[in-house]
Amino acid sequence: MRQRVVCFGECMLELSRQPDGTARLAFGGDTLNTALYMARLGDDVAYATALGTDPWSAELTGAWAREGVDTTLVLTDPERVPGLYAIRTDDQGERTFTYWRDRSAARNYFSLEAVEAALTAMSGANLLYLSGITLSLFDEAGRARIAATARTVRERGGRVAFDPNYRPRNWAGGADEARQAIGDLMPLVDWAMPTFEDEQMLWGDGDAQATIRRWRDAGAALVVAKQGPDGALVCDGSGARLIETRAVRPVDTTGAGDSFNAGCLHALMAGAAADDAVRAGHRLAGVVVQHRGAIIAPEHMPRD
Repeated sequence: MRQRVVCFGECMLELSRQPDGTARLAFGGDTLNTALYMARLGDDVAYATALGTDPWSAELTGAWAREGVDTTLVLTDPERVPGLYAIRTDDQGERTFTYWRDRSAARNYFSLEAVEAALTAMSGANLLYLSGITLSLFDEAGRARIAATARTVRERGGRVAFDPNYRPRNWAGGADEARQAIGDLMPLVDWAMPTFEDEQMLWGDGDAQATIRRWRDAGAALVVAKQGPDGALVCDGSGARLIETRAVRPVDTTGAGDSFNAGCLHALMAGAAADDAVRAGHRLAGVVVQHRGAIIAPEHMPRD
């Protein structure tokens, strides 16, 4: 029987600038990207978020369902709509974002009528996947509810995976608020999947070894410190080692870390060793960055 994965966060409408100057409308969001890629890889995945009653919200849930993502944990806020972001990429494939999301439905998740039933369902997951962006959506009370859900998942024998995914603009209280929120969750994380560049920005890490040490000291059984084209440093108690990635020329790095996480988590849930799981993450991310947008077309997915 497949194990149950629940990813929690926010998905937004995505406008991405095309080479001819037009804009393509799609959707994306860090935890949703991971959920969708895991579903394509064959995992039993539910996505927890909130959307509105507008046509765009209906299109989002319909698209996720067609991809095999369970949408029963998607709550409805009749007063709000999805957030929106726009992407621009430079000649090297690096991207910049502009957001319209301050009153998105996802930010109101814990105030909605059906939230208690949704949290009970989330607590039964074999794997709960969260991110720093998830934490940034909510106030201290909301983050406490996330921590309580993570604690229950672990008490019931499940695992918690977390990508800090630090984005300074998301934190009204600045880096201090982000460090507090992430630090509070750290002892509840089994599989930590930070990006070294983000950790350096937030914590001042001198190298990826420092990132590994902090997460291991907090109790994470597995730490994968992503370093983009330089590979990933992985540690599961037997010493940190670098798992290199194949060099590719990126077209758009949007969704690179999210797809890496999907490939890695899928392999871990299937029982793969940590090093092999990281290689699986590299393989999927290496394909994703060669296409535009956070979600590539299904026909471009790698075939093993």
